[in-house]
Amino acid sequence: MVKKQLKTTAGAAPRGSYSQGLVVGDFVYTSGAGPIDPRSGEVVGDDVAAQTHQVMRNLGAILAAHGLGYDDVVKSTVHLQHLKRDFAAYDAVYKSYFTEPYPVRTTVGSDLMDILVEIDFVAHKSG
Repeated sequence: MVKKQLKTTAGAAPRGSYSQGLVVGDFVYTSGAGPIDPRSGEVVGDDVAAQTHQVMRNLGAILAAHGLGYDDVVKSTVHLQHLKRDFAAYDAVYKSYFTEPYPVRTTVGSDLMDILVEIDFVAHKSG
């Protein structure tokens, strides 16, 4: 198995021992991305909608580093600090980045260390 690391300064830099993304065959796997401004390193937004937009921009930058976009995403995993409270607002923002058919998705409540949302993707590059 050959793994190629994806790195971009347009997405938030890792804050630990992990890659922003990996290419394995025709698939791209991203790490969980938080609402971090890639230039300042600071959390963006006080509510889940603003934070979800920043997370999606960060993930979009990682996908773009391999010539992919949101419509190439086949699976996402989403962690919300306040699942019941924030689901509708997060989902409205999330949905705006995709066209049907939407990726399959798992959404769970998690303790997120002072952020409201974290998302990771699996994307597929055909051809």
